[in-house]
Amino acid sequence: MRINTHISLLMPTTNRLNNKVHKLLVAILFCISMIFVPLGVVAATIDPTAVKWHPGHYYIIKGSQKNNATYLSQVYSELKATPALKGMMIRYFWNDLEKAKGVYDFSSIDKRLAELSAKGKRLVIQVQTKSFNGRQVVPNYMKSPAYEGGEFDISDYGNKVVTGRNIKLWNLQVQNRLTALFKAMGKRYNSHPYFEGISMIETAMGEPIKPLTNAQVTNFYNNKVIVQKQMRLFFPNTMTIQEVNYPRPILESFVGRLKNIGTALSSPDTFLEEKGLLVEATKYDPNQGVYNYYSDFAGTIPMAPTVMSKNYKNTKGDGTGYVPTVAEILAFARDTLHANYIFWTREKHSAKVLEVLNWKGQKYAPAGGLNPKCPRAYSSCVS
Repeated sequence: MRINTHISLLMPTTNRLNNKVHKLLVAILFCISMIFVPLGVVAATIDPTAVKWHPGHYYIIKGSQKNNATYLSQVYSELKATPALKGMMIRYFWNDLEKAKGVYDFSSIDKRLAELSAKGKRLVIQVQTKSFNGRQVVPNYMKSPAYEGGEFDISDYGNKVVTGRNIKLWNLQVQNRLTALFKAMGKRYNSHPYFEGISMIETAMGEPIKPLTNAQVTNFYNNKVIVQKQMRLFFPNTMTIQEVNYPRPILESFVGRLKNIGTALSSPDTFLEEKGLLVEATKYDPNQGVYNYYSDFAGTIPMAPTVMSKNYKNTKGDGTGYVPTVAEILAFARDTLHANYIFWTREKHSAKVLEVLNWKGQKYAPAGGLNPKCPRAYSSCVS
């Protein structure tokens, strides 16, 4: 383990330390260095790759309400009353954060992070590069030929009505600008002790209104992995997350590369009976569903499934299953998906979520009853 020169002068050498004492000093100095380094400056640590690790349950709040003081007051009250809730995730569209080329507005994130820090709660940010309501996701400057317009229209499968947009990540200029955003965010937030994670939205591309070439699709997913690799460099002390669901043919390679990078595996849905997510590989169809990779890589990388609004309503995406209880969803995420973190969408089912999270098995257990163990992909974890 590497030791910074200015720190080593104040300590005995590693060889003279009992292993437990050394690990304790690593944790203490990591925390002290993050607390006293100003926002935006990467902290000096004994282990430069030690990762903040506070597994458990997190809210996902409504993006449209992220700056609503009345709404947030209620959320903070619920967080305070629920020890198993470690913090919350907020989603920002790319063009919420980059107002002009290289001009970033992180004021909303700064405010929420300060408020959560004061309450001992933590923040996870997801950068959304896909919309489901037709809204623009890229900054305006990207609506130019150099970026091929930056984004493409998508529809629900089976129709040609525009229902959303996704980014043209096969375009190298688009990839470079997304990487630049994460670099700026890493410089600002990696060293903050209450900034817990940074996430990218689901892999499912949506149905393009205008068909894409095989090369565009291949480069879209290759570049997504490249961006994630850069994120690990920009956030060496922070969990980086990728939501993964479809397409199944790319998953073995894609998730395997995420594992090699050390990226947390997430999913945009927790469906208890969704065949496409659960299907196991056979000699006739080697493309298994993404849920199988949670078992394959549990303990190696963080597992961080998401519970969306529709997951409370049915066990299948097409509505042909049954209405699960929150306890059933929790058990599935904990036991089948080996969750270290669960992100719970806060909506009309939140009262039941809070009730379950305040049961003894979550309220008094480490990580809210989830797997608290530091994953092997990290050299060490700091809690």
